[in-house]
Amino acid sequence: MFNKIKAIKDIRTQAKTMQSELELIEEQGRAAHGKVVVSINGNQKILSVQIDDDLMKDKEKLQEAIKEATNEAIKNVQKKMAVKMKEMGGLDMLKNLNM
Repeated sequence: MFNKIKAIKDIRTQAKTMQSELELIEEQGRAAHGKVVVSINGNQKILSVQIDDDLMKDKEKLQEAIKEATNEAIKNVQKKMAVKMKEMGGLDMLKNLNM
């Protein structure tokens, strides 16, 4: 029983480490010929949104560009997250947990 508790504690520690590492990953998505740029980190938290003044005149175009840039940023960061998680051992840590 104590081995299981230790294993759970180890997994929690590894998860916190992984979350910290993912926070360091940063990616961008661009839309409307680079007039909208969305930056997010590996925990998929939006860090910034940059919008060219030209797009402020067309609300519909701006909304679509923000959506496209956000989706691209998420896709880009997910690729980096997959590599980072694989480097850190991925979900292999759960294989030895017998409950």
